[in-house]
Formats: sequence, C-alpha cells, structure tokens
Amino acid sequence: MGKIPLSKVYESQEIRNSILKVIDSGNFILGPESGSFEKELACYLGVKRFVLSNSWTSAVYLLLKAMNIEEGKEILLPSLTAFPSVEPICHVGLKPVFVDIDETYCMDPDDLRKKITPESAGILPVHLYGQAANMEEIMAIAEEKGLFIIEDCAQAIGAKYNGKQAGSLTIASGFSFYPSKNLTVYGDGGGIATNDDSLADEVVALRNHGRKSKFFNDEIGFNMRFNEIQAVVGRCQLRVIDELNAKRRKHAARYSSLLQGVVKIPEIRKLSEHVFHMYVIEVADRDKLRDFLKQKGIGTGIHYPVPVHKQPAIINLFGDISLPKTEEAVDKILSLPMFPDLTEKEIDFVAGCIKEFTGR
Repeated sequence: MGKIPLSKVYESQEIRNSILKVIDSGNFILGPESGSFEKELACYLGVKRFVLSNSWTSAVYLLLKAMNIEEGKEILLPSLTAFPSVEPICHVGLKPVFVDIDETYCMDPDDLRKKITPESAGILPVHLYGQAANMEEIMAIAEEKGLFIIEDCAQAIGAKYNGKQAGSLTIASGFSFYPSKNLTVYGDGGGIATNDDSLADEVVALRNHGRKSKFFNDEIGFNMRFNEIQAVVGRCQLRVIDELNAKRRKHAARYSSLLQGVVKIPEIRKLSEHVFHMYVIEVADRDKLRDFLKQKGIGTGIHYPVPVHKQPAIINLFGDISLPKTEEAVDKILSLPMFPDLTEKEIDFVAGCIKEFTGR
C-alpha cells in the first residue's frame, strides 16, 4: 500500500483545457467566467446572488462592512473552527462571543441561548466538517431574540438541512474554495451568498475599490477581486460537485461500518445531508494513533488542535474563556483521509491499522 494523503484536489482534462482558454483570452480579472461562476453558484444554492472574492475571510469582511453593524456589538460563534471565522468580526470592530459545541462538533443551541446579551447582534454558526449546524433551533433562537445569522459554509458546499442547501437558509452565508475544500479553485478564493440585492451590490462595489461603474469610485473600497483562471476551475468542479460529494458520503459510510465500536465515529444530525469535508473520529490516545498511522504511510489531520478562544491573539484581546466540551474534544479528534478518489482498498487499510492500534 502506497502513501495515503489526508486530502487530494479534484483534477480533470476539462480543467486543464479551460485554464489554457483563459490564458488565450487575455481576460484575467472579474471577466465573463467570474460572472458565469457567480450565476451558477447562486442557481445551485437557490439564492438570488453570489459574490466572489479572493477568500472566505475577505468576502465575510466585506459582507460585515456592507451590513454596517454598530461597533462593539457581539457576534456569537463556535470556537472549534478555523481561525479565519473570527477575523472579519474583529476587523470591523465587533466582539466575538464563543459558544460551546454539541455532539456533532457544531454550535450548541443550549449554550448559544445562555451567551446572548443585550449587545448581541448576530450569530455565525459553522457547518463544520461538511454538516450543517442545528439550524432549526438556532434560527428559532435568532428569530426570538431579533438576531441575524450568517452561515459559515466554508466546509459545506452541497450540504443540506431539511432539504435546503446550506448557505441558503439565512440572510447571507460565506463560502471558501481553498485547495482542501470539496470545491476548490486551486488557490485562495471564496464568496458570499445572499437574497439581499442591496447587500450583494455593496459587496460587489467594496471588493473592487468602491467602484459602481468603471471610472467612478463612490467610496473607499478594497482590492479583493476574483480571477478568471480560478473561475473556470470552479465552474468545472461545480458541474460535478454532487457526484464528488456522493463519493465522500460513500467513503464515510464504509469508514463507519468498519470503525463502529472501535472508535467514536461521526454523528449524523437528523434533517442533515452531510458532505464529509472531513471524516473525524474521536480516540483517547489520539496523538499516539496519529504517529502510528504516519508510520503506516497514512496522512491525518487535527481540525483543530487549538480552539479559537485559546489562541494567543484572542486571549490578549478578550481574556480567558472556558468552553469545556470544545476543550475536551480537541484532545481526541482526528481527521482521516477523505477525498473523492479514495479507494475501498485504502479505506479498509486505514480502518485495519486503527483496529490494529486499538486492539479491537
């Protein structure tokens, strides 16, 4: 058995050919391919608008700028997430308030309710590892308290909740197309989805130097644009994303059938259609198992070894915060190889090595 990586990007001859066509076109930034990609993403998600930017972080930063939220207001989010989830919140002068996790590693609605204060303005649930958070309860709490919700869909394109696409359930959502994601553009890239035309128009202007027409800058904006080469890569992958996600679900089912009773396997939420950006197990001797698997040529990951509220940058700004369930999980979680081209033979080998280590 050769080495098995943690993740692997999707490639095709169509993508290679499309990249060459962009080079021949001489049109590289926010051209027709970017426009078509935005329309196709909006159609796929079932929303009115999708606005591309150069990363999830940039896109959500622009979105929060466009929403013009009063400085100092609080945004509630989980801490078991990538650090970029919190950066736009801090950059626009808002205060992050961290919420503990439930059994699926997503935001715990019970803890969310406890953390809401008169200063709360919005909620940013993260659809972690490819599974939507408990949106039924989160949306009910938001409506009761008068809070907006921005879905963090960086890991969840194609995931569904109660039959609807993740990212289409609330006022807006943020997506990432980083190389490890289920849909990648071979570099940094991201965007926001929304049904609000005025928000989308403002993000469109802000990402391109505050321009609403070619020669007039109506406000001070940014250079956070998207490019044509990445747009064609994304368009090619969007055409097959459901097929790629179906393969991930099939791989996850095989992992679960082999590892049931051996380690803690992922829990699938009721009403949720998981797309398994990550297949994450829990095991007590996580670091020893990781070393053992590395010796066998198996790549693994920890998402995430240090929760956001324990990062020095956050402690320096907001002090010590305690999230018991999050802190317990980060010492046990381990991400196993997961990508569409993973083979049954490779999955069986990974599971066999885990059984050998645990003695079960």
